[in-house]
Amino acid sequence: METHSSSASGGGVARVASSSSLGGGGGRAVKVIPLQDPAPPSPYLQSAALASRWAEKVRGMSALAWLELLLPCSRWIRTYRWRESLQADLMAGITVGVMLVPQAMSYAKLAGLQPIYGLYGGFVPVLVYAVFGSSRQLAVGPVALTSLLVSNVLSPIVDSSDELYTELAILLALMVGILECLMGLFRLGWIIRFVSHSVISGFTTASAIVIALSQSKYFLGYSIVRSSKIIPLVKSIIAGADDFSWPPFVMGSIFLTVLLTMKHLGKSNKNLRGVRAAGPLTAVVLGTIFVKIFHPSSISVVGEIPQGLPKFSIPRGFEHVKSLISTAFLITGVAILESVGIAKALAAKNGYELDSNQELFGLGVANICGSFFSSYPSTGSFSRSAVNNESGARTGLSGIIMGIIMACALLFLTPLFTEIPQCALAAIVISAVMGLVDYEEAIFLWCLDKKDFLLWTITFITTLFFGIEIGVLIGVGVSLAFVIHESANPHIAVLGRLPGTTVYRNILQYPEAYTYNGIVIIRIDSPIYFANISYIKDRLREYELDLDGSTKRGPDVGRIYFVIIEMSPVTYIDSSAVQALKDLNQEYRSRGIQIAIANPNREVHLLLSRSNLIEMIGKEYFFVRVHDALQVCLQHVQSLNPSSPKVSSGHTPPRTRSFLQSIWKQGSDGSTPEVEPLLPRNEV
Repeated sequence: METHSSSASGGGVARVASSSSLGGGGGRAVKVIPLQDPAPPSPYLQSAALASRWAEKVRGMSALAWLELLLPCSRWIRTYRWRESLQADLMAGITVGVMLVPQAMSYAKLAGLQPIYGLYGGFVPVLVYAVFGSSRQLAVGPVALTSLLVSNVLSPIVDSSDELYTELAILLALMVGILECLMGLFRLGWIIRFVSHSVISGFTTASAIVIALSQSKYFLGYSIVRSSKIIPLVKSIIAGADDFSWPPFVMGSIFLTVLLTMKHLGKSNKNLRGVRAAGPLTAVVLGTIFVKIFHPSSISVVGEIPQGLPKFSIPRGFEHVKSLISTAFLITGVAILESVGIAKALAAKNGYELDSNQELFGLGVANICGSFFSSYPSTGSFSRSAVNNESGARTGLSGIIMGIIMACALLFLTPLFTEIPQCALAAIVISAVMGLVDYEEAIFLWCLDKKDFLLWTITFITTLFFGIEIGVLIGVGVSLAFVIHESANPHIAVLGRLPGTTVYRNILQYPEAYTYNGIVIIRIDSPIYFANISYIKDRLREYELDLDGSTKRGPDVGRIYFVIIEMSPVTYIDSSAVQALKDLNQEYRSRGIQIAIANPNREVHLLLSRSNLIEMIGKEYFFVRVHDALQVCLQHVQSLNPSSPKVSSGHTPPRTRSFLQSIWKQGSDGSTPEVEPLLPRNEV
């Protein structure tokens, strides 16, 4: 029998194999597009080409391109439209700056620090980010989640009243900044893609509840334990119930009601956007006026706040780096999830592109510079960024305005902050984190995907009961376990030909698709590697049995003679998978089954060639199209004796002759087997 190799070295022109060469005297000619052998690339040439491309790119960069790379702010400065953008940026910067002052003090208290360190965190990092950050709407500064993480890691090490506590918080900002810069420089922002949205939502929801409970001490009038777990917090709240005080509870509840009302008005009415941003300032002003007039002894106030800008100082406490490294990584992860996610969404909404790695680098530089001016870790804020965008911010100038407002507050307004009630700051934190309680996401996931709902629930419960670090680790671990499970159990489809076409689709999706007796066509929708090859082999063995629910065509031969593997979705194949395919090929040959490969990509084809698998399977069984493979395999099936005894559906009897021997035996008597037309011309 003449082979009809589809890997011929012809220039891609379809050639015609005569039907007689295929063993079918009555079948029509089969057109097969030759599959070209890929030329193996030289590793040296590949490296040289890559280096050449990089060198050419660097040489082609103008001074302006270098300036935009090193100082992203130059992108909007050189094209700034003063008449159109200045007023909008000023209004947005003033609005968010007024919002940032009380929030920064509130978040510093949540972190276990004096309020002044929150103001420092809203000054230098904000200005530095405006220069090195690539987002034009992201509002940087202290945030609730980062503040809780700082408190959670430092409390077991040292008491919050100790000076070392503050030094370690500042050191943490330096460590986070270095990690963010390294991730940006080495373009490692993609790592966070492995954390699903379900994990993020469950984590932030549980963290918001913990943050709100931790602030309840300013409402209740007595101290509670500092913890990131809900059970110790609830026990402490219940245990101190005898010391409950009504005045701070009533005042705090009023402030919280005012804040939530103003936030709702700002969200529901576009003309009242400024009302939402003015909420924190309103609570602070009302609380301060009340304290100055009535001097209530049962309501605690912020106390004296140092006046003036922060001084340059080198962070200290480097002997504690080892105990802080895990939290530094966690805060960096939160920064990527929160800041970069928000920044990319705002960039898309405002019609410009944003590089995640450049954004990480900008956040890192902001934290590093902030650590030299007494700032604890800062990152992008969801609520302030939303207000900044809604207020019309068009460029990073709004961030510079925020920094200027914070500088004015440090220089001139700190004496006014001494009488701010603690319960007012607590109300600001609680109102901010209530928006993070994403119960609607849980309901949505329950209706859409039970697996993602399970992931959300696991992350939520573990974060709530075992702490933030454990919750994140378990959530990410379960998320990766789902990814690994999906990868190790890839989707495999049995294909059939759609009537009247040469298109092959999943027979479960298209029940009207034709399948052919003696042939099964499989599509593997994933890379093939050591983790999933056993699963793939098991499924291929299952497909040797007759498949129900599809229209069978061709001669009734009673068993499978060909397995066609469509490999266009297979982007990668490793050495373990190659060896497994060799074993599978040997196993199939012993049972008289031939493998055919259709449409492998260049890299996969090259690896199969290097491993000699192409020679083992046979060059004539490698095809460009599934349709080519089916035509050739169906010619072979038709050449078999149609009256051969059927095999019961459920197992394949042992064979003593190979497939090629069977064809030789059937043609040895000189008779030509009856051949049904392969694919009628009106169906091709």
